Amino acid sequence: MMASRMRSPLGRAIGLGSAKDGVDHWWAQRITAIALVPLSLWFVASVISLVGADIESVQNWVGLPLPAILLMLLLIALFYHVSLGLQVVIEDYVHTELAKIGLIIAVRLLSFGFAVAGIFAVLSIALGSTS
Repeated sequence: MMASRMRSPLGRAIGLGSAKDGVDHWWAQRITAIALVPLSLWFVASVISLVGADIESVQNWVGLPLPAILLMLLLIALFYHVSLGLQVVIEDYVHTELAKIGLIIAVRLLSFGFAVAGIFAVLSIALGSTS
């Protein structure tokens, strides 16, 4: 016990994983947050401009290349950002290792599933197969 107190912080950290592991996660959160700002503003402005439009007008709008692409980018950035954020919350507040791993896997799968479902919906509307 006495020997561990005399070691440098670097010496105590060796064997406990890379100190750089969280940097990629941190950057991914920041990049998705930055991407979400213009995408969210565009989405809100678009929805406001479509208020009162009939369903056919909305379908035609989603069928245009730019709105369809931006909607899919919004879905990808949103659900990836949600997944990263919830992972941090789980890592900080869930203390049982098995529960932590299970919850992180569940969040990742649900986020991926919702993103795929959203992209499928956009493509279905854009390609006209809304039956």
